[in-house]
Amino acid sequence: MNIVARLTDVSRIYPPRAGHPAVHAMGPLSLELRAGEFFSVVGPSGCGKSTLLDVLSGLSAPSQGSVEFEGKPVAGVVPEGVGVVFQEDASFPWLTVEDNVAFGLRRLGTDPAEIKRRVDFAVGFMGLNDFRRAYPSQLSGGMRQRVCIARTLVLQPRLILLDEPFGALDQQTRLLMGDELLRLWRETSATVMLITHALDEANLLSDRIGVMSARPGRFIDVVDTHWPRDRDSRLAERPDFGAVTSRLWSLLRTESIQALGQGAMAAQ
Repeated sequence: MNIVARLTDVSRIYPPRAGHPAVHAMGPLSLELRAGEFFSVVGPSGCGKSTLLDVLSGLSAPSQGSVEFEGKPVAGVVPEGVGVVFQEDASFPWLTVEDNVAFGLRRLGTDPAEIKRRVDFAVGFMGLNDFRRAYPSQLSGGMRQRVCIARTLVLQPRLILLDEPFGALDQQTRLLMGDELLRLWRETSATVMLITHALDEANLLSDRIGVMSARPGRFIDVVDTHWPRDRDSRLAERPDFGAVTSRLWSLLRTESIQALGQGAMAAQ
């Protein structure tokens, strides 16, 4: 089994500041991401899901443990071959769609002909051809997220990390964007890790789902969905789809209640 990324006994503890005590946000936890799989992470609010993504991407250093991508230590910066898409709209409002998508390649000094080839492919693949000269303010929220995904896609990452990319969208749009994400995953053969609060979204998209505890977040289970690779949102119509979602909720209910209690104490 080819392992693309590995976290071993990783913890993240935020130091005390401004009169507040240190916060043990996550861990210790271990995880191996397999080549070409779609892995999602679910858990109660504040359990360290986004912290996990930051540590894996190199945006945040672990307090303990080790992180590897393709057998090499991750330290300090996002490694070459890793792409990150965040929940917030990260498009540049002063750039058109095609200039937003080309931004990273131009920063890397990529040959202009290669930039054009990759941008044309990514814009077309994400269904943005009719909007390539539009500005983000002229697009819907879903389209702006497509721009952010296309900007990551042109860098040809082997590991794509997604932090609640569709969190601001309505349920129907989320399902359709999930179809686009699955198509991207199949087309590129990249390994994908998705952070999400939505259990049905995790269920639909994933080969495996890591379920995290209340803070400090640890994996309490990893659920194999056994869905076919060529799945799409019609999967949600199947009776066994509901059974997987119910299993996820049964694992998370007690943890979510505990997380609510932690939040109440923190507010006092």
